[in-house]
Amino acid sequence: MLAQAVAVVVLIGVVAVGLLAVVVPRVVGGVPLTILTGSMEPGLPPGTLVVVRPVDPADIRVGDVVTYQIRPGVPGVISHRVVGVTVGEAGRTFTLKGDANAEPDRDAVVEGQVMGEVWYSVPWLGRLNTGVSAGARAWLVPAVGVGLLGYAAFLTGRGVVRRRRADRQG
Repeated sequence: MLAQAVAVVVLIGVVAVGLLAVVVPRVVGGVPLTILTGSMEPGLPPGTLVVVRPVDPADIRVGDVVTYQIRPGVPGVISHRVVGVTVGEAGRTFTLKGDANAEPDRDAVVEGQVMGEVWYSVPWLGRLNTGVSAGARAWLVPAVGVGLLGYAAFLTGRGVVRRRRADRQG
């Protein structure tokens, strides 16, 4: 009985992780990313998985946490809090700052660099995200889910068989 309860709890956990890290981001056009540095502590410590969803730059306000490309068109992103918004002829520029940093980021960020806003975060899940390569992640999550479903089915079937035997004997 205890084994069944543990299997159900683990299965629910795996399904929840899959939903939070894979399904929900895909549905909203978001991207799961991992916080790698301490610049956003204590709210987003290293190892936190953040889901970044697209946002219209006109909707970005002071206090929002956005993810931006360090240099336009070059891989590498940073997630920091907006501490200033300037509207000019060329569009909006944003002054950003990590919560744990004493000073704002050196360079202002232009609209084209903004990848999106941090929609939600899951502590520690980013460590798993960075520990498993993208290729392995594509088959590992479904394989673990199927394995756990199979194990739950096995335990359920075994329980049904035991109950029927007990009913026949009693």
